[in-house]
Amino acid sequence: MPRLLIIFLFILLTGCLKIPQDIEPVEGFELNKYLGKWYEIARLDHSFERGLDNVTAEYSLRDDGGVKVTNRGFSTIENKWKEVEGKAYLARNEREGYFKVSFFGPFYGSYIVFELDKENYQYAFITSYDKSYLWLLSRTPTVSDELINRFVQRSKNLGFETDQLIFYNLE
Repeated sequence: MPRLLIIFLFILLTGCLKIPQDIEPVEGFELNKYLGKWYEIARLDHSFERGLDNVTAEYSLRDDGGVKVTNRGFSTIENKWKEVEGKAYLARNEREGYFKVSFFGPFYGSYIVFELDKENYQYAFITSYDKSYLWLLSRTPTVSDELINRFVQRSKNLGFETDQLIFYNLE
């Protein structure tokens, strides 16, 4: 019986760390260039972000070598700013855009950068352990129509439900 419990706990704790089919984390990733503030331009809806606008994510180094993650957004329902802090660690190697991230204790989920402006780190396409998670992040509050179209088309080709995307103009 203890062996089954251990297997169950292992599956529970690692089940959200997989990579969806047809998704490849970017190679040549440079963590120091990725740190800083990012603006959410588009996302698929989830309960933990529902009703939030002007969402940003800020990444900074932790003393233990990980990344401090601070997500902030304005709750249109409660008419106030909300903020949550988490931690992330590169999941496989330091040159791959694939993290395990946690906002709640020992439970981690995948954070996968599957497209990135590698030259200037001005935009990133992000998903998680399944294709119900999708974000377009940018260093600026607005992006070009060309980038939005690229994000939608690439995401659609990979099997994301792009007709469900929520877009934001943060200016």
